[in-house]
Amino acid sequence: MKSLFLGIAFIILIGVGGLLYRNAVEHPFRPITCPLDALVCPDGTSVGRTGSSCIFAACPPPNISLSDVSISFALPAGFTPIPLPDSASVAAYGLPATESSFNDGIIIIRRFPITASSTALATIQETAINGASGLLVGVTSFTSTLLGSHRFTVVSIERFEGVIDTAYYLARATDVLRFDAIDMNVMNWTDPNLDTTTLPTRRALVELLTTLQGQ
Repeated sequence: MKSLFLGIAFIILIGVGGLLYRNAVEHPFRPITCPLDALVCPDGTSVGRTGSSCIFAACPPPNISLSDVSISFALPAGFTPIPLPDSASVAAYGLPATESSFNDGIIIIRRFPITASSTALATIQETAINGASGLLVGVTSFTSTLLGSHRFTVVSIERFEGVIDTAYYLARATDVLRFDAIDMNVMNWTDPNLDTTTLPTRRALVELLTTLQGQ
């Protein structure tokens, strides 16, 4: 009986070995070849697919990806991450002052969900609060601009004691993203003829928004 079991086991072993050999001959190992398509990063560079899953490689700096809000962009030169200032913030970046400039600035990205009974415009109105007075900014002060592939609602949030804060709102299906350009230590902030679009942080934010990817 023992010899019978050994014989059966030997036959099974020979059969499995034969199947493995045949599979190796008919289906030899082939290296994984990923598709040659490329992902265009926000800064215009491209990355290809890599690894056994052929997923796209991460875009290198200055490209930033915020997966929580499904956007990516190219961060302007000189800006670095800083602590989030409030619970609505999803990212914040600072630009230190230099010896050749009295201006420093901050870019803040915030997310405001649109409630079931509200709209994107109402959400913008409710969150556009003047920093100096604490009052809501009138909707008649809102303007609109197209940057890259997205249209933004532009609101002057604050202009007080050297601080000029301009917000760019992006309305989406379920939420509103708010991008603030806060220029500080603006020496001529009281000048009525001051063109705030030329301030360094606001120019940097416009540059960022021009590269914005995501819905």
